[in-house]
Amino acid sequence: MTSNPTFHELADRALAARNAAAYGHDALITCDRLVRIFSADGVEVQALQGLDLLVHEGELMALVGASGSGKSTLMNILAGLDKPTAGAARVAGHDLLTMSARERLAYRRETVGFVWQQTSRNLLPYLTAAQNVALPMQLARGRGRRRAQADRTLELLDLLSVAECRDRRPHQMSGGQQQRVALAVALANNPAVLLADEPTGELDSHTAEQVFAAFRTANEALGTTIVIVTHDQSVAGEVRRTVAIRDGRTSTEVLRHSEVDSATGRETLVAREYAMLDRAGRLQLPAEYTRALDMRDRVALELEPDHIAVRPDNTQTDRHRQDLETDQ
Repeated sequence: MTSNPTFHELADRALAARNAAAYGHDALITCDRLVRIFSADGVEVQALQGLDLLVHEGELMALVGASGSGKSTLMNILAGLDKPTAGAARVAGHDLLTMSARERLAYRRETVGFVWQQTSRNLLPYLTAAQNVALPMQLARGRGRRRAQADRTLELLDLLSVAECRDRRPHQMSGGQQQRVALAVALANNPAVLLADEPTGELDSHTAEQVFAAFRTANEALGTTIVIVTHDQSVAGEVRRTVAIRDGRTSTEVLRHSEVDSATGRETLVAREYAMLDRAGRLQLPAEYTRALDMRDRVALELEPDHIAVRPDNTQTDRHRQDLETDQ
């Protein structure tokens, strides 16, 4: 026979529910214990394993991670191209788990913009740059208000320094120009969030700098929230916040801020790395840290007044030493 929950149990449940509801309430993007499982030939692969992520309005941030870490799966979910298996994902007030097909289409047209790595995927080859930029506005709002659409198109091309490409087709533009025009296409409907998947992956370093400068311009001039997936550390180093994903969870985060040297008055950018503590209290320690201290299987924790100490499990070392002494 099951007993009724006690007052304290009910209180704990209510508190947990309030905390769950409050998590990410002020964020533009909220991923709460996000899970994505793929099945093929009877084999299940868990691409996301309870991932937590908050992105606030106006941020320009980067997501990094090794191949297979789950970062591309996360981007496809945020773009409305894939649905999570479990957990919660919200973008600009849209619940990505419950949207209908019609709502998902409207979401992709109006709420998010997307820039692919492959320049050929971003632009229609038979349209000029101006026609490519105008097309999303026509699909979302029809062909009315042509003047306003034309003005918006020229405004974006000029802002991103590709106004000279307005009458050119993609094959008449360089790779860097194509990506900046693609960025203008993604911004055409003034999306709440812009997602970019390795947008500089096919470009040389100089051209990549120009393209990233265009992303920074869009962020600063238009206030667009931008999330970039990249393996390029030089790109990751250009943003204030970099989140690393490992094994389907957020693992570490690097925050950068400016500091002024009181002696010289010179401003420098200071970076600090943090380990991510997820909603279940799990902590992913950087691999280079655990290797340096030979941490395996388990670690010892010590609660101090203002921090938690994480130490190697010395019982294993002591037991190994005792075994050696016994053998001798």
